Amino acid sequence: MVESSIAIPSPRFVVAEFSDDELAEINKEFESAPASKIVRWAVDSFGPHLALAASMADALLIDIATKVDPAIEVVFIDTGYHFPETIETVERIRRHYGLNLRIMTVAPHDEELWVKDPENCCSAVKVGQLDRALNGKAAWMSGLRRDEAATRANAPIVGRDPRGLIKVNPIANWTQLDCDGYLADNNVPHNPLLDQGYASIGCWPCTSPVAEGEDARSGRWAGSAKTECGLHLA
Repeated sequence: MVESSIAIPSPRFVVAEFSDDELAEINKEFESAPASKIVRWAVDSFGPHLALAASMADALLIDIATKVDPAIEVVFIDTGYHFPETIETVERIRRHYGLNLRIMTVAPHDEELWVKDPENCCSAVKVGQLDRALNGKAAWMSGLRRDEAATRANAPIVGRDPRGLIKVNPIANWTQLDCDGYLADNNVPHNPLLDQGYASIGCWPCTSPVAEGEDARSGRWAGSAKTECGLHLA
């Protein structure tokens, strides 16, 4: 006798909707809320339609988020230009947390884009892949912080991005001291390049160590007027 079973579908998740005024009120409330509460709100509001974009400099936000929802989708964009240390860190963090990890891989190009078209390289290999990863999503989270650079000083904790998606920055108002303390207290994995003077880690052609007293983003695109790759502007 062959036994059979019928799968019963789980109830369809209903994504919460918020007006801009409601988001402004939530943002104000979250200025004094712990990051875990902010992540919990995002998970409860958007469920499977939420993603966390990670650069893998460290796993601080991943650590907070997976304590709230171990199955949260984490997105990493493999540009093809990452440091070997970053790729190793991705795998180490994936194993450490048993991540639901989605890697967006950029197709190889005949010519190095950072040489051929440095101004548009990021939009081609990063922003486009993030757009793909967020297709069908209602919200996304990042570890962006205000103290990283002047260009990020006014970053909200909760807002709406130009795609119309809800953007959540649970640690936007954390300082570097806050981060260092959390990493140490919770034994959070981090990219070894952080110990070598790289305060902000991106692709190797446009990332360098920072001097003492410089902001964390000063090592990105050093010598050019560029300050952002576009992930947090698009």
